[in-house]
Formats: sequence, structure tokens, C-alpha cells
Amino acid sequence: MTARSSLTVVLAAGEGTRMRSSLPKVLQLVAGQSLLAHVLNAADAGAGSQLAVVIGPNHEAVAAEVRRLRPDAKTFVQRERLGTAHAVLAAREAIARGADDLLVAFGDTPLISAATFARMRAPLRDGAALAVLGFHAADPTGYGRLVVEAGRLVAIREQADASADERKITLCNAGVMAFDGSKALAIIDKIGKSNAKREYYLTDAVGIVRDLGLEAVVIETSEDEVRGINTKAQLAEAEAVMQARLRKQALEAGVTLIAPETVHLAADTKFGKDVTIEPFVVIGPGVSIDDGAVIHSFSHIVEARVGKKVSVGPYARLRPGTSLGDGSKIGNFVETKAAVLEAGVKVNHLSYVGDAHVGANSNLGAGTITCNYDGFSKHKTLIGEGAFIGTNSSLVAPIRIGNGAYIGSGSVITRDVPDDAMAVERSPQSIREGGATKYRELKTRGKKPKEG
Repeated sequence: MTARSSLTVVLAAGEGTRMRSSLPKVLQLVAGQSLLAHVLNAADAGAGSQLAVVIGPNHEAVAAEVRRLRPDAKTFVQRERLGTAHAVLAAREAIARGADDLLVAFGDTPLISAATFARMRAPLRDGAALAVLGFHAADPTGYGRLVVEAGRLVAIREQADASADERKITLCNAGVMAFDGSKALAIIDKIGKSNAKREYYLTDAVGIVRDLGLEAVVIETSEDEVRGINTKAQLAEAEAVMQARLRKQALEAGVTLIAPETVHLAADTKFGKDVTIEPFVVIGPGVSIDDGAVIHSFSHIVEARVGKKVSVGPYARLRPGTSLGDGSKIGNFVETKAAVLEAGVKVNHLSYVGDAHVGANSNLGAGTITCNYDGFSKHKTLIGEGAFIGTNSSLVAPIRIGNGAYIGSGSVITRDVPDDAMAVERSPQSIREGGATKYRELKTRGKKPKEG
């Protein structure tokens, strides 16, 4: 059978005033990604698929997020807020192109899955005109009830309009719908606004489908998957559900989480084999951790690559742009930023390495600092292979420390150090007087210490 084409319309025009935030609601974060990002990632991106996102006026930040995540998507602006059906019709131009299936989703439901979207489309292939996503609510108060007769959906009854018997129904409307694309505009255009708020409600599509003699069905999912986010409390609840989901996925993939409930993961975290994560670790967006790495307790990692058999922490902070080569070691109270550490590098204690490239098998002693900022600009520190940086050393960038160089403890280095040379400590007085860094050749120095 020829694959069916699809259009997914994501409604993301809400202001989110109950969030008490200057950030649009759909840009609030769950597991390091915006609510909207989770929904767009679940939407079909295969051949024959289209994506439209309906945003509010002056929501350029939302439009930018759409462009970043799905450059193929079209954005449409809902200039007046006149209900969900009115929002869908803001994307009329896209709907009119006539995809086989039309999915309507919401930008504030981050737990929705691609599998559920696929299940929504299945009845359309079999002749249904409309599929509505439903869930059994632990407490259905306030939700629209799905009234089903003989396996067919006949109505969505809002709480205020429901009879006593209908209020006993626990099958509730999640809001997500899938239409036969050839009939979608004809159905939605029939929706009126004869209600107290004078708005166009997409839920009225069920009655219209029934009046047209067409079939509407319900697809069921869990209550967790369709959690909508309107408040910071609901945002925290969704975060908890997402974290439980991500931890389960990590454990099933073979990651050792010693105390899973204490580990915070991002939605895009990538793990190799035999990775161990100790308690109270926070992993933000953009992190990959390769085979055999160990992340010790109380470490914080964001936008960083951790190589094979690397040891990080405890109490380490890896900031964006960090790349740790295989077998390297980052110890307690070490911070890195925009730093490439090649294989076998050791930074064991109380150090800051920023805007730097450290060659293989170098050792940075306790208290080493790359002084990368002069008050106006950031500058680069280059450390060669096999270099040894003594404790409490300050490397004032821009600077290059040569291969095999040795920096004495307590040094302040302001000029390049050649290969196989020893830099002599520079006193505060000599700095004030503009004295030069002194060094001598180390070709006969012998074996360097392994730890600093």
C-alpha cells in the first residue's frame, strides 16, 4: 500500500499567563528541552509529512525555536484567540494542500510520543473520518467526557453540560485529534460559536462528523502522556514523569544508575556501554558519555563529550564545549569550559580549565587556572602533549605551553614556554615590574611525576 501523507498542526499560540513568566509557555523546559521541542520531535518527519505550527502574535522566539528544530515547518499566526478550531484554521493554507491525514496537537504536551501519533492515524486508513485521543482520568472533574456508543464516539460533553450519568464517565478528551485530510476542512468549517464564550471549539467536530454520517473513534493512552502544562506546578509534575521515563530508558540500555531517583537527565543524553552514574549527578542538554565512563557524585555536565573510560568528579562541573579524551580524568572541584582535553589528561583537583586545548597525557596540578579573560575578550591556552603543570599555577592566555614542558608550582606564566623547558616561578613583584617568564631546558630532567 502507498504510504499516506500527513500534516501535523501544532497549536502553540498560548501566552501561558498562569506560568507567571515572561517566557512563552511552549518555551518552558522539561528535561532540558522546550515543551514545543518535545512535541515537534514526536511529529512525523518522514517522506510525505508536513508540519505547521500556529503561534501567537509577537512570538518571534517561538518562531525561532520552530526554525531551529524543524526548518521544514511552516508557521502561522493566530492574531485573535477565538478557540481551538479558529487556531487550526490559521493554518488553512497548509490544510488546503490536502494531506491524507491531518493531526492536530498541542505545543504544551511534552510527554506525547511518536507512537501515539502513529496510532491516531491508523483508523483513518480504515475509513474513519475522525480519531480523538482519550485517557481514563483518576479524577475526571473539569475534563470533557468522551461519550461512546457501540464502539463509536458520538459526543464530547464538557463538564458544565454533562448529565449526572455522563459525569460518571472517566474516559476524557485529551484534545489531540486526527482527521481524514480530504474531509478536514469541510468538517472544521462547519464549527460554529454558539456557546457562552462565543468561540470555535474543535470538540464540536465530533457532532458534525456524526451528523454527516461519518465515523469517529477514540484512541486511548495514559493520563501521563497527555498532561497539558499551564502552571509551574504542572511543569514540575511533567518533569518528574519525564525523568522517570528517561531513567528507565537508561537502565534498560545498560547504564548503571546507583541511585536512579537522584540523577537528572536530559532528553537527548547519549550513553555508551558500561557507563556508571553515581548519585546526585545532573546531566543537561547536549551530553554524550562513551563506553566505560564513570560520573561520580555531585557532578554537573552540560553540552559536553565524555570519552571512553573517563572519570569525572566528584563535584566536577563540565560546561559547554568540553571534550574529554579517552582515559582522561577530571577530579573533585574541577571546572572546564570550551576545553578539549586529549586522551590521558589528568586534572585531579581544584582547577579551572577554560578556552583551552590540552595535549595527550598532560598533568595539571591542584589549583591550576587558565586565565582566559582579560576583562574584554576570551583568549586561548594551548598546552602540549606530556606537559606537567605544577600546583597553584596561573597560565595567562593567550599562551602556549610546549610539549613536555614543566611549570613549577606557584608560577604565573605570561609568555609561551618552549618544548621540553621548565618555567621558573614568577613573583608578584616581577609581574608588576613587567619581568619576563624565565625558563631552562629540561632535556636531562628525567622522568616527570605522574600526579600533580
